[in-house]
Amino acid sequence: MEGRSIIGIAAAAVAAVIGITTAAERNESGEITAAGVVDAFEVRLGDCFDDEAFASTEISEIPGVPCAQPHDNEVYAKFDLSGEWPGDAQVEELAYQGCFERFAATIGKSYEESVIDVGTIHPSQGSWTQRNDREVLCVGYHVEQEKLTGSIIGSGL
Repeated sequence: MEGRSIIGIAAAAVAAVIGITTAAERNESGEITAAGVVDAFEVRLGDCFDDEAFASTEISEIPGVPCAQPHDNEVYAKFDLSGEWPGDAQVEELAYQGCFERFAATIGKSYEESVIDVGTIHPSQGSWTQRNDREVLCVGYHVEQEKLTGSIIGSGL
């Protein structure tokens, strides 16, 4: 079974190296309250995680952390692609296009004025065909690679 393509990860290996071996804990509203691994297919809007998630081009898990703690990234939007597999380059282009379209309304500031930059987690050909994966996750991070504290959603950063 293949993982999801991203600016990517083999997170299980990373998790073992950094000592995260348990699932992230969530409260009743679904927010991560204790650090741990989150299955790539169970990542939620507003989930925060660190750069260890981007160690490879394929992921199966991310190292989730509470957004109240310093972190590198946050999922600020999610959407699905449709149709037949269009190819790696087209999936990446559609993913970025969709994330930029959702940026200002979600972050609260235009992309050009913001200190938040955009990354994507999107289907690989394997996840598209084997798991019917069409979901794109829009990931925001500080353009200067500074740690974020709190949610970027609605922050006006």
